[in-house]
Amino acid sequence: MFKKLFSKSDSKPAKSLQQNDTPAPENPDTTSAKKASAHSNKKSASKTKTEWDLTRFKVDAVAGKTRFHDLSLHNNIMHAIFDLGFEYCSAIQAQALPYTLRGRDVIGKAQTGTGKSAAFLIAVIDDLIVNPVEHERYLREPRALIIAPTRELATQISKDAEDLSKYCGLKICTLIGGENYEKQKRDMDKDFVDILVATPGRLIDFISRGDLYVDMVESLVLDEADRMLDMGFIPQIKRIIAQLPGTDARQTQLFSATFTEDILNLSKRWTHDAVFVEVETASVATANVDQKVYLVAKQDKRKLLLKILKDEKTESAIVFTNRRDQSQKLYDAIKDSGLAVGILTGEIAQAKRSKTLEDFKQGKIKVLVATDVVGRGIHIDNVSHVINFNLPEDPEDYVHRIGRTGRAAATGTSISLACEDESFELPAIEKLLGHKLKCEIPPPEYLNN
Repeated sequence: MFKKLFSKSDSKPAKSLQQNDTPAPENPDTTSAKKASAHSNKKSASKTKTEWDLTRFKVDAVAGKTRFHDLSLHNNIMHAIFDLGFEYCSAIQAQALPYTLRGRDVIGKAQTGTGKSAAFLIAVIDDLIVNPVEHERYLREPRALIIAPTRELATQISKDAEDLSKYCGLKICTLIGGENYEKQKRDMDKDFVDILVATPGRLIDFISRGDLYVDMVESLVLDEADRMLDMGFIPQIKRIIAQLPGTDARQTQLFSATFTEDILNLSKRWTHDAVFVEVETASVATANVDQKVYLVAKQDKRKLLLKILKDEKTESAIVFTNRRDQSQKLYDAIKDSGLAVGILTGEIAQAKRSKTLEDFKQGKIKVLVATDVVGRGIHIDNVSHVINFNLPEDPEDYVHRIGRTGRAAATGTSISLACEDESFELPAIEKLLGHKLKCEIPPPEYLNN
């Protein structure tokens, strides 16, 4: 991969993010943050030693499928992939990795649940260990930067990065709002930061205060660009990218579930000679999910929902609503019914959201009520049901929601509760999916009092 290698004398502190070009005053902590460390790359190299033999990882060649063996990945990454139980690339991985592993920029159209996190992480990790730093390094100066729109998604990406780099000796840090700022800063001071995963707001905070320097970033990943546009983050992203090396001195990967004219224009500005890859949304959405639409009167929705949740076939469920107030009311009703339930919405403190998500993963709670803002960051295997208490107004959100079940080759069920008003959302969803959704009366066992 082409790399712009900076010598010690070339390295400059990144400018503080201000509206004008006047550098921010130096604070006392800046010097220590930028002070060159005496550690050499031998430390990182020693961490990567492993006696694992690739011959232990046997995967048959299959026509039409790409094996990770076919990509000439570093042995330590293959060891991690072996531990994770992956054998063949997903569609987005098979399309993107042959380009990104050669240093090309990629613009990818893919939703969550397609394996895109592993697609961009494998390329980033492989590059970091194959191309070690040859100059003196500085603290709080990441080599790779991954930006995600929500705290949950950023946390999940960090976990995936830890899993894939477990034998590579890389330092991964996470910067998200709602967590202790000083604690995050201390974490970055423990060792050189190789991969930084962040949400836009907290990232701006760190750069603006002179607590983070992104002028040496070699790899940039922008995940779920369409969601960042919807959430109003694009002005912040522009300010961050202005602090990075130019498109000719970094590799950029940009992923989005949809490509509006705005997203396409931005992606062209932020990438260099990028390759466009795409995974069809409809095929992903319907692969392992049994989709049902129950016609129900608005006033009967809550009672029907409780019947579904108490069905023994419903082992675990995520219930999606369109608004926070709806989520809270449903959470209260489900809790009053005696079911173990948690809630994930934007206004809930991050610590509580993290605890709720972990409890759901561990089976301590059976039902999770969520809005779309946090729903994209929920990556949990073995969720048996996704229930749309409201049909989403954006068809893409329907696809993202039902993608929370039927993951990792498992099967799942999605149930949408469509009342008179919301039935008008169905044609747009069906158009996106490419097929009709069967609308039916709920089964008798759900209608009996």
